[in-house]
Amino acid sequence: MVLLDFSMAPLGRGESVAAYVARCLEIVAASGLDYRLHAMGTTLEGEWDEVFAVVRRCFEALKPDCERISVSIKVDYRTGPGGRLDSKVRHVQDLVQQPLRTGSST
Repeated sequence: MVLLDFSMAPLGRGESVAAYVARCLEIVAASGLDYRLHAMGTTLEGEWDEVFAVVRRCFEALKPDCERISVSIKVDYRTGPGGRLDSKVRHVQDLVQQPLRTGSST
């Protein structure tokens, strides 16, 4: 099972790239994979080919009207079952013995 954290945005499109991020998140949500959006990117959970296919679809969605696209990807592969998007965070919270800010404050 893979956790893949990525961010993708066009360069030279002004200060805010939220509309492009939203375009990618529609693809992520439609993928059926478990994911978490955070302030600096999105983390996907799934098999290797599944998560990279989502990243590719996001890239292809931006490519027609973006001459330059920046992509950052970080991957954590581990054998075994899924559910690590939540279990990794819970494990750290258990170690520090207090709740941590892990989601949106709204």
